[in-house]
Amino acid sequence: MKTQNISSRDDRPDGDLPIYRFRLFVAGDEPNSRKARATLDRLLATHLHGRFELEVVDVFVDYQAAIEHRIIVVPTLLIESPPPPRTIVGSLDDPAPLLTTLGLSNGGQHS
Repeated sequence: MKTQNISSRDDRPDGDLPIYRFRLFVAGDEPNSRKARATLDRLLATHLHGRFELEVVDVFVDYQAAIEHRIIVVPTLLIESPPPPRTIVGSLDDPAPLLTTLGLSNGGQHS
């Protein structure tokens, strides 16, 4: 797997609800990469259904993308949109800080 794009965007206009864009850098099927992917999948399905785009980049296959984005540790999650861009490093064991970073700490509603 070089890069995997996953999109869950509804075509309906939602007014002020932002579309979230993520890029997750993983190292193949390594345990921390699997854990980060599973945690992110659950979070997106629960809190951002219909409002996200996710690109998963395996650095074992596409190391050039990691170099271009200055990724030195995996897993790393780049939150590209909505602004400002943010970076979270690690397996995302505890989704609470990620939810807070995304402004979703109140049950999926953007704050």
